Amino acid sequence: MRLSLVADFGYNNVFWQSQDITVEFLACRIYQNQSDDSKKRVEHRLESVSLNQLCDGDVVIKVHYSGVNYKDALAATGKGAILKSFPLNGGIDLAGVVESSTDSRFIAGDQVLVNGCGLGEVHDGGLAQFARVPADWVIKIPDGLSMKDCMTLGTAGFTAALAIHRMLENGQSPDKGPIVVTGASGGVGSLAVNMLSGLGYEVIAVSGRREFDDFLTELGASKVCSVEQLGLSERPLDKALFGGAIDNVGGKLLGSLLAHTNLWGNVASIGLADTHQLDTTVFPFILRGVSLLGVSSTNCPMPLRRTIWERLGQDYKPAKLSKILTEEVPLKDVSVVFEELLNRQRFGRTVVNCQ
Repeated sequence: MRLSLVADFGYNNVFWQSQDITVEFLACRIYQNQSDDSKKRVEHRLESVSLNQLCDGDVVIKVHYSGVNYKDALAATGKGAILKSFPLNGGIDLAGVVESSTDSRFIAGDQVLVNGCGLGEVHDGGLAQFARVPADWVIKIPDGLSMKDCMTLGTAGFTAALAIHRMLENGQSPDKGPIVVTGASGGVGSLAVNMLSGLGYEVIAVSGRREFDDFLTELGASKVCSVEQLGLSERPLDKALFGGAIDNVGGKLLGSLLAHTNLWGNVASIGLADTHQLDTTVFPFILRGVSLLGVSSTNCPMPLRRTIWERLGQDYKPAKLSKILTEEVPLKDVSVVFEELLNRQRFGRTVVNCQ
């Protein structure tokens, strides 16, 4: 039997009927249009979408929650070249309940999540009431996490946890010294601060938005400061000040953090808020054994992805997760969040209620 979906536009009371797959539900759909000046212009619309319009997949998921990452805002507004094809539903994260599956690993009623894997970039994403995805991308929600928890974490939390996991596997320990987290008031940064604190690390939170000092202190930062207050020099190798770092910025700052990292410490690179360039020398690597670790959440191998999510329900779970969730918004209001996020008017994490 094939299925059809009809949704009323109070965005509630979704019900299934037999026969043809004729689906209407709310989605944040991103288009690329030719403008009057012959330039290609990217824009998004909150509109009714048919299940038949979605990319192919084995599992149909009723999406309960998604999130808004910086990448989602760039994609929806066209301020970053994120999407590889158009049109697509935005959203690189989702958590929901399996509605139907042609893959035996999942059955109707399973609570699941998807993050990365091309979702919201090459495949219709999670900022919609329903999604259809390949079964190989789907993870059953682990013990210790709810659907809302998973999207409070989202790709931001997954990225922070992946960085910490790589550092720990490479021998990072609290006795090496404090861990610097740059871009600390953002989603990835705030989650990293709270996770590291919970694991027993001294954390130095670096943020240019001093209005969030108390917020970061509450998350477990032992010190909150600006980049200038870190006391970095421009020498290629200088006094060891830190055990390691999780860096959202790139460029000169990343190079300076490497130059001040202690023996056998680790610096995880997770962003390029300043630039994609890296200004450094080999000295930290060959004279102190410092490791520069890359963190790529989108194409993380599935066995490791499952491991990270399992641990996010256990020892990696931020103790202040409810504090990091700063707002829950309905899907129909997500456009405002995009603009505010790009204009640095938000902090922590925003969860989108898709139902």
